[in-house]
Amino acid sequence: MALATSPNTLLLKNPTLPFLKNPNFNTTTTTHLNLNLTTKPISIKCAATSQTQTQIQDRPLPQSQDRVFNFAAGPATLPEKVLLKAQSELYDWRGCGMSVMEMSHRGKEFLSIIQKAESDLRTLLNIPSDYYVLFLQGGATTQFSAIPLNLVDPNDTVDFVVTGSWSDKAFKEAQKYSKPSLIWSGKSEKYTKIPSFHDLEQNPDAKFLHICANETIHGVEYKDYPTPKNGLLVADIRMWGHRGVTIVIIKKDLVGNAQKDTPVMLDYKIHADNNSLYNTPPCYGIYMCGLVFEDLLEQGGLVEVEKKNQKKAEILYNAIDGSNGFYRCPVEKSVRSLMNVPFTLEKSELEAEFVKEAAKEKMVQLKGHRSVGGMRASIYNAMPLAGVEKLVAFMRDFQARHA
Repeated sequence: MALATSPNTLLLKNPTLPFLKNPNFNTTTTTHLNLNLTTKPISIKCAATSQTQTQIQDRPLPQSQDRVFNFAAGPATLPEKVLLKAQSELYDWRGCGMSVMEMSHRGKEFLSIIQKAESDLRTLLNIPSDYYVLFLQGGATTQFSAIPLNLVDPNDTVDFVVTGSWSDKAFKEAQKYSKPSLIWSGKSEKYTKIPSFHDLEQNPDAKFLHICANETIHGVEYKDYPTPKNGLLVADIRMWGHRGVTIVIIKKDLVGNAQKDTPVMLDYKIHADNNSLYNTPPCYGIYMCGLVFEDLLEQGGLVEVEKKNQKKAEILYNAIDGSNGFYRCPVEKSVRSLMNVPFTLEKSELEAEFVKEAAKEKMVQLKGHRSVGGMRASIYNAMPLAGVEKLVAFMRDFQARHA
């Protein structure tokens, strides 16, 4: 699951679609190509060759022991294989004589990159052809404005379930462009739970239901999705590829009804009509996302990746729960995130020392979000099992020395 950074927003009309069967994975976007999902992922290369590229690829690559285990929530760790491939192609992309960072976004080279990224993403998530995939910029925070501006009129009612910081920000931003109704909030319990769907009193006239599928700060995650009364679910899903890329997946018949004062860069129709190329997109970020998608497919797709993620999360949560209270995870067990694991120490005065000692052991970014405190270990798709095992071994050693 783990978009390795920029937040993503999913806009859905039918929450039972194949790519939502397992909310443990986050999503992304590309352009409307009506791709055949049964075809094999396409490959791309430049016809030209270059001696310089050969020289770059022949250089010795850094060894994995030189790298730290990065537990940051975002920007976050990327697959080592992806980084090494990007390194080999940085100076001269596949013999074209230029870097991806130098390409025209309207040239044939970059068009092949963005088209393959979309093709692979559609294959990964089994995205139907009646959905647009849009590669955008501005992060989820921008989408908090774009969603109501594109989907509803200023006086329309929309329902929000607030399970953490991100859904709370979305609710507050929606007040500028619609009439949001807060039908459930976990704030009083410090965002450690997700409501029972049967307890949600949705407004019968609400135009959509908004949720954040995985709250990266508080570590709560939907294991299934609620069914909105009118059939329209907006799911904010986080972390996949490279920072700076936001992906919107949206039903085509929802596009084209933006409020009249919607800024051009927030109008989904503009981006859909221009295949995400209305202005210069985050080209290198899209390229990196494409490499991540390719890597996930090579691992066997999301089903196989989920098995690995479940194993990593089980090892870490078992270590926390089995520490006799030295470590504590505040989140209700049934909704604990597979990706973002917050925990505290029984002796809070030891937390700074925990972070300091872990860094010496090449495990970084374990300090919790500034609004929550404590620790947080983000174990996205790219975090290897060895990283989690090393963290757990360190936690047990630290406990033995400080309990």
